Amino acid sequence: MSVDAVTVRRIAHLARIAVDDAEVPHLQDELNAILAFVEQLQEVNVDGVEPMTSVTPMEMKKRADVVNEGEIADKIVANAPVTDDHFFLVPKVVE
Repeated sequence: MSVDAVTVRRIAHLARIAVDDAEVPHLQDELNAILAFVEQLQEVNVDGVEPMTSVTPMEMKKRADVVNEGEIADKIVANAPVTDDHFFLVPKVVE
């Protein structure tokens, strides 16, 4: 696949980028080089290769799914200036 000057102008228009006529040939070469690289990548055999989330093998850190006390509402609101039934009270900011 190759990109022509009309396609370069259309891409620039869709991207809302101002492109001078003198820049079109350079951008055309750049886009064609990018597309050639993508075509080259499609030739790589990836059968049996699992998708990766990182280049280094690692396990995701997970916390234990355990039930804890959870009954510490008094400690949570202890430093709040104004509370009501374990809720923070804040001044109204919208009229």
